[in-house]
Amino acid sequence: MIPLRDDNPTFNKPVVIYMIIGVNIAAFALLQGLSFEPMLSKSICRFGLIPAELLGRVNDGTLVQLGPQFWCETGGFWTNLTPLTSMFMHGGWFHIIGNMWFLHIFGDNIEDAMGTVRFTIFYLLCGLAAAAAQIMTDPNSLIPMVGASGAIGGVMGAYALLYPKARVLTLVPLGFILTTISIPAVFLLGLWFIIQLVSGLPTLSSQQAGVAFWAHIGGFTAGLLLVKPFLAKNRRRPKVVRVRK
Repeated sequence: MIPLRDDNPTFNKPVVIYMIIGVNIAAFALLQGLSFEPMLSKSICRFGLIPAELLGRVNDGTLVQLGPQFWCETGGFWTNLTPLTSMFMHGGWFHIIGNMWFLHIFGDNIEDAMGTVRFTIFYLLCGLAAAAAQIMTDPNSLIPMVGASGAIGGVMGAYALLYPKARVLTLVPLGFILTTISIPAVFLLGLWFIIQLVSGLPTLSSQQAGVAFWAHIGGFTAGLLLVKPFLAKNRRRPKVVRVRK
């Protein structure tokens, strides 16, 4: 299911959302070469989060296989910053487009409820919590983790808690037919979380590369826990109003 838009209005322009999207696009273009090799692999090696490297469980200079013909060398200046830098790296076009689209759909209302400074801190904390969750599930992993989806998971968790009844127009495939339905945000986002949880359980005993499900779970959970403390006091937040016809 792909969300197309929600019916939740905002009072203020989502300045931080636009900035985050802009930074991700700039990083994808300038540091990752728009997913063309060798820039893509080099960027994932340099700025991606490798749990075993971050925790000092491998020596500097250890070679980590990223692809059939590409190896990463651990260590270097960026190692301790990778929990942050990995949030702005992506593995390809579908990866960045999907992440930025979900951030665009759900992020504006959360920024509206928190304000620019509070939301910026909230977003980064959710991203760091996502990285921590992924590290905890496999601290010896040599697989680089990249993507904004952990932080965006936090935004989605906050949205589910603040606006559970907001309707989200969603694209749904029914066999070979695509249709759209309007469903409550809590159902859509709750289903997304359940899928991450069910998909993540088998990865606890696997070290194969793939989707960082536990980063999604950690980010979503952090969003649920942090949203209330980060709400701006006395800040007007639009309520979803539907008129019966």
